[in-house]
Amino acid sequence: MRKRTVALITVSAVVLAAAGAAYWAGRDLFHEPTARGVDSVVAELDGERVLGVFAHPDDEQTVNGLFWRASQDGAETAMITATRGEAGHQVPVVARQEDLGTVRAAEALKNSFNLGVDEHEVWDYPDGGLPDIDEDELVERVADAMREFRPDVVVAFWPESGATGHADHMEMGRVTELAIAELEASGGPYTGPDHLVYTISPTKALTTFGGETGAFVVANQPEPDYAMPAEVGKKFEGWQIHASQRDFMPASYILPTWLVYALWDHEFYAVRDLGAEPLA
Repeated sequence: MRKRTVALITVSAVVLAAAGAAYWAGRDLFHEPTARGVDSVVAELDGERVLGVFAHPDDEQTVNGLFWRASQDGAETAMITATRGEAGHQVPVVARQEDLGTVRAAEALKNSFNLGVDEHEVWDYPDGGLPDIDEDELVERVADAMREFRPDVVVAFWPESGATGHADHMEMGRVTELAIAELEASGGPYTGPDHLVYTISPTKALTTFGGETGAFVVANQPEPDYAMPAEVGKKFEGWQIHASQRDFMPASYILPTWLVYALWDHEFYAVRDLGAEPLA
């Protein structure tokens, strides 16, 4: 009996050690050595008015921590989503495909409300077709939104990678930069934000699991300057709100959502100081 107990304890210890080693190896995939840990990127930048510029409903899932912390710290926050996501793949299917744009737009509005976002516009440009839209029109519309809201911090995609390699993401990143450059050059009463913050994807995880697309993103994005808590609880809530995309994480990463966020519990950001490095 004693031998059996000793054997059971030994096996349990080995299993726990193996599980612990696997956990820390997994966490290492979502660690960025260049990123300085902070509680809030917006607070670190002394931001008071924050605007996010995105392409699709659920893009805001990449920045839950940033917007939730900014809202809790008293910053005014707003978002733009350029499309209604009508071309998306439903995981699971919750609506007629012809109604998906309406459903996903509502999901985005509800999720941003859950993050404490004060204002949110969902535009109706074609999902998957942003690179084909007249760029001057997009630039002017984003610039007008910035003139109205007057953010001192803008959050966007890195134009060369779009966080996921999606062409719509890259186009909205480029449009955001062009809109800021227009404001900087305008000489008007509002000449743009003080900082442009780019959401950055975890490099090791993309290299390991991302295939050709992951390799493209890694090769075309900068190293992040900051890491901040991802507010994992808000991410879980967000996927429940985005019912048509609820199973996106396991569909994309194979792993269950809870395990992905047990490993990926920080968001990463690169920051451009537009006073020191203007876009115009």
